Amino acid sequence: MQLRFAGKVIEWRGPAPFLFVRVPDEEADAIGAVARQVTYGWGAIPATVRLGATEYTTSLFPREGGYLVPVKVAVQRAEQVGLGDEVALELLIDGV
Repeated sequence: MQLRFAGKVIEWRGPAPFLFVRVPDEEADAIGAVARQVTYGWGAIPATVRLGATEYTTSLFPREGGYLVPVKVAVQRAEQVGLGDEVALELLIDGV
């Protein structure tokens, strides 16, 4: 499954030092439909993310009926993004 969307970089209570981008509702619903097939536990979904020129692997965190995409510190630095910035993401979820 490949998804593209934009969102604002936000903070969440943890785990530090990550910032996150909330997956929009329509895309979150699509992920939720395949979550049981691809989760490895706790509802976390392994994914490959592209933000700008940087591609990285991470896990989507289920939160409040949707998902959050972590933006690792190395990605924040490489792409010069921070809290409150609007970013475009490409998201690849294997196995579907």
